[in-house]
Amino acid sequence: MNVRQSFTWWSFAGRGLDTDGLLSGAARIGYAAVELIPQELWSRARHFGLQISAMNGHASIEEGLNRRAHHERIVRELETNVRMAADQGIPNLICFSGNRAGQPDGEGASITAEVLRRISPIAEHAGITLVLELLNSRVDHPDYQCDHLQWGLDVTKAVNSPAVKLLYDIYHAQVMDGNLIHSIRAHHASIGHYHTAGCPGRHELDDTQEIQYPPVLRAIAATGYDGYLAHEFVPTGETLQALRAAYLLTEQAVSTKDDGREDGVNNVL
Repeated sequence: MNVRQSFTWWSFAGRGLDTDGLLSGAARIGYAAVELIPQELWSRARHFGLQISAMNGHASIEEGLNRRAHHERIVRELETNVRMAADQGIPNLICFSGNRAGQPDGEGASITAEVLRRISPIAEHAGITLVLELLNSRVDHPDYQCDHLQWGLDVTKAVNSPAVKLLYDIYHAQVMDGNLIHSIRAHHASIGHYHTAGCPGRHELDDTQEIQYPPVLRAIAATGYDGYLAHEFVPTGETLQALRAAYLLTEQAVSTKDDGREDGVNNVL
């Protein structure tokens, strides 16, 4: 099994467990890492054997890479965080397109690629991957520009660097595009990181939501992906129970051979 499992701090912290209870509990379940955890807690995570799989590369979701007015600030932030990530063994820095605010998609993609080309040689040299996150603009992040897979693919193609890939958030992708398994098989070379959550609602990966996670996860594993897959859902029940269920579902799915069929793919909403 090549896929290593992680979880996002923001969606599980403060839900009935203190810091050590959550970190130690996740480690006992078998998690390899945690991400988006405050820097002051990195040492506690490592105390329990958890790596840090990703951190934010720059601010912010709304004011991101797609405006030249933000580029000097973002380049400074990314340069600093690339050095920090390399020093701390953190493989991924999450990047954000920013909101459209009336900007045409083609222009936004071109400007985003422009600034990522500036920083990509530094990331390549440091062995860090800048992952541009796909987010939905229908429910959670109105007006966000990198809201369709094709927009992100246009950016990564224009940058043409092994250090610039996409963060394929399966929940957000289902809201906007569907066609998950085909997209993963067709474009996995451009994907550097994965997030999970149930859809709709962004809760557990169970039978109350529409994504059939086992075949989606098998498709990821079949590509040979050997990075982290981070669960980023908000549990409706007990926190460790939810983390354990997601971990076991994923472990079982990626240990099962993908049959490679194209039928049964999730539909576009």
